[in-house]
Amino acid sequence: MTRQSGQTQIVRLENVADMAEILADVIIIGGGPAGLTIAKELAATALRVVVLESGLIEEGPDHGALCEVESVGEPFNDAQKAMRENFHGRQAAQWSQAQQPYGVRCRALGGATHAWAGKSAPFDPIDFQYRPWVAHSGWPVTHQDIQPYIRRAETTLNLSPVAPPAKVETGVLNSFYWQFARSRLDSLDIMRFSSEFRKDIPANVQVVLDATVSEIRLTPDGSRFDCVEVKGLCGKTVIVRGRAAVLATGGIENPRLLLASHGQHAAGLGNGYDQVGRYLMDHPGARVGQFGANDIAAITRAFGFVGMPYDGHMHMFMHGLAVDPALQAREELLNSAVYFMPQRAPDDPWDALKRLLKRNSEHPAQDIMSIIGGARLVAAGLGTKLLSHPRMPKAIKSLIVDAAIRLNPNFVVEEYEAGGLPHKLTGMAIDAITEQEPNPDSRIILSRTVDRLGIPKARVDWRISSRDREALARVARICATLLPARGLPQPVLEPWVLDGAPDDALIIDMAHTSGTTRMSDSPRTGVVDKNCQVHGVAGLYVAGSSVFTTSGHANPTLMILAFAIRLADHLKREISAG
Repeated sequence: MTRQSGQTQIVRLENVADMAEILADVIIIGGGPAGLTIAKELAATALRVVVLESGLIEEGPDHGALCEVESVGEPFNDAQKAMRENFHGRQAAQWSQAQQPYGVRCRALGGATHAWAGKSAPFDPIDFQYRPWVAHSGWPVTHQDIQPYIRRAETTLNLSPVAPPAKVETGVLNSFYWQFARSRLDSLDIMRFSSEFRKDIPANVQVVLDATVSEIRLTPDGSRFDCVEVKGLCGKTVIVRGRAAVLATGGIENPRLLLASHGQHAAGLGNGYDQVGRYLMDHPGARVGQFGANDIAAITRAFGFVGMPYDGHMHMFMHGLAVDPALQAREELLNSAVYFMPQRAPDDPWDALKRLLKRNSEHPAQDIMSIIGGARLVAAGLGTKLLSHPRMPKAIKSLIVDAAIRLNPNFVVEEYEAGGLPHKLTGMAIDAITEQEPNPDSRIILSRTVDRLGIPKARVDWRISSRDREALARVARICATLLPARGLPQPVLEPWVLDGAPDDALIIDMAHTSGTTRMSDSPRTGVVDKNCQVHGVAGLYVAGSSVFTTSGHANPTLMILAFAIRLADHLKREISAG
């Protein structure tokens, strides 16, 4: 049998020799942020690392179809689905509501960073604590335990560890800052893990593309990891054998693969107590209020984007408000936050131009007038496109962008979000986001239908509780009281908030799937231990937000990387010790 290991290259499964067995010390299943970060962290070791990526370098429809899920939970109604289409469809080129009625996954090297907005923030200390008012809360690690790894994760994401000074500290709502992870390769883009990784592939790492793991296999006694079966759309099947494996395929695929690997354990791996796939959490998000056009300047001054220098570069922060921990305890609230987003005008010239170019304009004459009226904005967009030209020297581009962040960070962020096309605005929206109380009935199981490779699809039952809904309404009401008291405009709250009717709220997922292989000291209440090892299976680990015990309100990528780096350190110690 031909054995392949240690190759310093990226190969497709179809180019692996027939009947090959790939050998490794560490197998990383999934080439997203968690998997690639672990591979990078193992670069300075003598360990042979193989990364198995189900997709290719770029997204495509054939591999994208492997992301299809069944959904029997939220979102239920057409209005929610339309909101998801508008929200997720702007970022994810290959995503569709039909294929992914819950969540957003990008089946390609780099994973979700093909579609993310770059927003990053750490969890709060309270997120790790046991809270009597939050069922199933309390991590087996503390905020202090993970703090050193958060700093290392910030370095990986090209983030500043120094946040802007708080503008609001009321003991009710306090300033909270999300930071944008900027690309080291393109000053006009956020970080894309695929291009950053491919620029400097570690010598001890081999990446195999079109390599979907269909089954995880254990040693005959069922106590230790042995190998994985890998299938490709090319039609080839290969065995990859290693001393340890890290499952890093995201909050949907991680439990899916554990459940589908039932050769030696009928209920699936790590599922002796029916915990795999349970406690599915996301960040329920909803629009809770808005300001008119006359208030844009005042709200932007108070809660606009902020540029901060660190280590010779400018870093961008987004300013919002989060519920104070003491208030959470007093009122038994979930951890929630609000942020402020510009609203585009119906006659936005760039939207009108896109409709005309795609020949789907329902009112061509009206769209032409919108373009003429917005000629200044169109010209500004063309200037940004010129800056992004490949012949523009990188040093000059970086200098210009850093200067722009320093002088007008709000303009720069609008450029990032709009792809360099400035838009006509009509007001500012208030959007709220909250953690979810862990619910064992919110879960992922296997479907009776299979994908093209014969693997059962994921069946998603995401549940939004009344407590989740009330958390969004409560933070909205607090915000509406606090802002005028500080001399800021009075927002107009959404009718469902004013009427006290949280069941009428249009809530969508933020594609922050978590909790489905949760961390716990006991296999009766979780899937992995505090070192991210699957309970009862030596050498099998899980990385990503699926290990989160609770989800906080912050975007998960920074914490995903912090735990991935911590896991990489653990692997170095464990494998080196034999």
